[in-house]
Amino acid sequence: MTTPIKRIDRRVPRWAKAVTAVILVLGVFFAGIRLSVLPGLKDLFGTETQDRSGPALLRSIQDMSRYDAASGNFQIVVDLEKDAKFLPDAIRGTRTLYVGAGTVDAYVDLGKIGEDDVTVDKDRTSATLRLPHAVLGTPALDPDRSYAVSKQRGLLDRLGDLFSDNPNGEQAVQKLAVRHIGDAAKKSGLTARAEKNTTDMLEGLLRSLGFEEVKVTYER
Repeated sequence: MTTPIKRIDRRVPRWAKAVTAVILVLGVFFAGIRLSVLPGLKDLFGTETQDRSGPALLRSIQDMSRYDAASGNFQIVVDLEKDAKFLPDAIRGTRTLYVGAGTVDAYVDLGKIGEDDVTVDKDRTSATLRLPHAVLGTPALDPDRSYAVSKQRGLLDRLGDLFSDNPNGEQAVQKLAVRHIGDAAKKSGLTARAEKNTTDMLEGLLRSLGFEEVKVTYER
């Protein structure tokens, strides 16, 4: 006499399938993070970069009448942190340490000189010039010397980068670096240096033309 053997139901419960799917998604996500952190691993995928940009178009031409008399090189370390209320930094928040390097030019606008601003004596041996004060140009950030030292992002920020058109954007720290560089240029004495260099240039030019006495003043 034989005893019937009951078949064991080996079907996996739905909740187990759901847990397995979540684990797989998290595994792929964190594997991507490790690939972006560990050097050399990204090369295994054989990524290739192609430049398909079109030709540059000339939109306008502007005549320049200013004399760039001085240029300052600046560097700033930006430490920008953004936190979310009621959430820990590991969940939501960013902190970027960025080294910004750029230049600021100081110039004298010679195009503002009028006929009354230039006085020459009858013998053409003495000349007096009245120029506008030197001003600062717009700070220019150098992308070759600027770089992010470290980036810390919460889990939600990392997930947001996956669906963003511009992941890991650095516009905020770049704008902050430009602002700090501009503030530093105002305190650096660049305009005074530019006026001195402009005076030296004009004195040398006019003396080479036969003027014995040259006077340059800045009044506007």
